[in-house]
Parts: sequence; structure tokens; C-alpha cells
Amino acid sequence: MFEIVSNEVLAPTVYRMVLRAPDIATKHRAGNFVMLRVHEKGERIPLTVADKDATAGTITLVFQAVGKTTTELGELKAGDRLLDLVGPLGKPTRVEKFDGVTVCVGGGIGVAPVHPIACALKAAGNRVISIIGARSKELLVMEEEMVRASTELLVATDDGSYGHAGFVTEVLQQVIEREGKDNIALVMAIGPVPMMRACCKVTEPYGVHTEVSLNPIMVDATGMCGACRVSVAGETRFACVDGPEFNGHQVDFDELTKRLRIYLDDEKRAMQIHQEQHGSHVCH
Repeated sequence: MFEIVSNEVLAPTVYRMVLRAPDIATKHRAGNFVMLRVHEKGERIPLTVADKDATAGTITLVFQAVGKTTTELGELKAGDRLLDLVGPLGKPTRVEKFDGVTVCVGGGIGVAPVHPIACALKAAGNRVISIIGARSKELLVMEEEMVRASTELLVATDDGSYGHAGFVTEVLQQVIEREGKDNIALVMAIGPVPMMRACCKVTEPYGVHTEVSLNPIMVDATGMCGACRVSVAGETRFACVDGPEFNGHQVDFDELTKRLRIYLDDEKRAMQIHQEQHGSHVCH
């Protein structure tokens, strides 16, 4: 079982959990994720590692309490333990010294998985322009960490309460026009599916290579069950072993969106039962 070192509230419904997992901390690379299970009757869910400390033997997970399992995670305290934690899983991000600027875009909770990628790209000698956004300033997470991970950090909020008033896609468009499309080697976009799709629509006319990290439903994370299948360039790929990162211009986002909604009613029912049994969980 894996001990929780700390579990703090970063923003309304958003938590940062530090777990003791020395083997994972040692082997983790940017882009990897883990699968966890809270208890014997719990479901297995994937979460991207937001940070690690190999010396301390810990990994950091940042998640939003939107369903039953993530709500249960948010209720755990330091000293509690997770039943299962498996990783690192998935293919790591391709990190090298690119001939051009690299741009990392994180929307909402997507700032967490984009953080280790920005760190790795910067450590490899790249100029890293990061763009992070949220619906409002109070929902923005990991700004200080992204400042350290980036050469330049730009912030956007939907309601204009902080930084650029608007979407991260608008800032991305400005960066491409400012830097010049031929000077941008890579755009890495991670966040809600509509946000990643919108980023790809911005970059595609310019021919700027864009990677997205997909979050389909996963069950075993070994490529056996097929639950996480996605269509990329007209071919079926499995996000758990072939990804989670893919060329965003080749992803069938319509299919991905439909598959993510398959169990929506069941998820709502599970959450309702949990609230009835344990009371509504409110973040302060």
C-alpha cells in the first residue's frame, strides 16, 4: 500500500497529493502516468504525474474531484494509504533539443501534466513558452511551478480576472504570429478535449506540429482491454501503451468525445450514491 504524505487543496475541487512511491519516482519520465485504486471496491483510474522527487521517493498527483473516485481521493489525509498504484505507464514525451521554440499549453487541470514536460524541455536546452489558463484566477493552478519550468509564461482566464481575458487558444495564436510559424518546433497542448481540439485548429493552418495527451477511459492500462482505443490517422491506437501523446492533427476528436460520454449517467449515479452515503463533499 502507498502512503499519502500530504493532500492539499490547490483550488476549489482541485487537490495536490504527494505519495510515497520510490520506484515510480525513480523511473518516471515526462509524459508518463500512473493507475491507482483507492480501495478494494474502487475503480482504477489514470492520473498523470505532475512532479516527482526521486531523492525523497515521492510523486505528486494533481486532480480535480469531479466523480466518485476523485472525490474519495480528495477526502484522504496524510498517513492514509492507497490500495494500488501502478506506474510509470505510457510512452514518455519525446524530449530533445529542438531547432525552434517549444510551446506548452495547459488548460485547467491540464496544467499539471504539462508541467513535467515543460521542465524536461527546458532542461534539454529549449526555449519554452508556456501558456496556462483557467475559467477564473481562483481556479488557476501551479503558476509558480510553471514560471520555473518555462522561459516565458503567459496566463489567460476566461472571465478576465487574471492575465489575458479569453482563452489559451487566443494567446497561442498571438505567440505563433509573434514568433513566426517556421520558428516553432512543437506545441504540446493538454487539457479538456474541447481545448485540445481548439489548439489543433489554431496550429493546423500554420503547419505547426502539435501533440496532445489523450485521456480516454482506461481499465487495465496494458493494452489488453481496448477501453482506451482512439482513432489516430484513421487507425485504432491504444492510449495506454501507444500514447497517451499523439499528433493532434490526426486525432478523431468526435469519436473521443463520444466515447468519454458513454458512462456519464453511471458516473453521475455513482456520485449520487456516494454523496447520500457519506454526505456532500465541499472544498474550502
